[in-house]
Amino acid sequence: MDDDRPDVLLTGLLFYDLVLTGLGRPPTPGEEIWTDGMGCGPGGIANLAVAAARFGLNTSLATVFGDDHYGAYCRDVLADQEGLDLSLSRTANGWHTPVTVSLAYGNDRALVTHGQEPPYSQDELMRTPPEARTALVHIEAEPREWLAKAAANGTHIYADVGWDPTQQWSRDLLDQLAMCHAFLPNETEAMAYTRTDSAVAALGTLSEIVPVAVVTRGGEGAIAVDQTTGEYARVPALDVDVLDATGAGDVFGASFVAASLGGWPLEERLRFAVLAAGLSVRNHGGALAAPGWYGVDRWWRSTTDPQLKKAYGFLAHHIPADVGPPVHHAPVTPPARPH
Repeated sequence: MDDDRPDVLLTGLLFYDLVLTGLGRPPTPGEEIWTDGMGCGPGGIANLAVAAARFGLNTSLATVFGDDHYGAYCRDVLADQEGLDLSLSRTANGWHTPVTVSLAYGNDRALVTHGQEPPYSQDELMRTPPEARTALVHIEAEPREWLAKAAANGTHIYADVGWDPTQQWSRDLLDQLAMCHAFLPNETEAMAYTRTDSAVAALGTLSEIVPVAVVTRGGEGAIAVDQTTGEYARVPALDVDVLDATGAGDVFGASFVAASLGGWPLEERLRFAVLAAGLSVRNHGGALAAPGWYGVDRWWRSTTDPQLKKAYGFLAHHIPADVGPPVHHAPVTPPARPH
């Protein structure tokens, strides 16, 4: 396309993630458990950024890196390995990159994190946000100034939201959806914020507030309404063995944006996002588990189930001729940096 704007604009907190898998059960005090799997890599906002970039989207990330080994490693991975534009990002002297240890077992995980608030806020990083085709954002109780600026310059805002630790689920937060093109909460969040008792009812309420409403349902798949096209879609989840669910929701969101930028019908967008998220949970970590076109192409070529071949037949028309090299998955330990 003759369009030099970033395809995706993102800002948020970066983490260095260390993921342990194969626990079988959570540890108890005084106990040592040996695991059979481990991986490390960038996390947090990097989950969305890498997932988008691996679908060939021009991705601009504004974040803060610590001036430590973790920050340097994450910057190298994101800039050199994944090709992200980090011109809006900063390295903070004397501030360490937040670290998260993820203990994955079953279809869920527990997280232990250490870190402090970064010395630069999202609004300081963005100031006057560049015009972009889309922005992937995580809305919070306190509105960010840069979001209104981005929406005003024509950027389509795709938003999600997180767990409210106060469990007040203030409907004031939904006021921010006036700036958004799409909203993609999970069903627990959607029902809580809309004061409804089912994912379908929550979707109905959200579709009256935002042009594109999506509710993810974990093992039940996802449902969505696009008021701009008059489409409704419901798709099931893939039956996959879960190694690590870290970042699956972020992969879903980035994949939905990629398909939306391609102008696909709603059901195809939703199936594509469900597929990418399902493929991501088969590997360690969030960011480096994203399948990209390479992973989607491998899955499509190896799938023999006739029902899946039929349901995902649209991929034959969308997978590019050049899917790129094999993606890098999370290493057990980061490589040593040259002296």
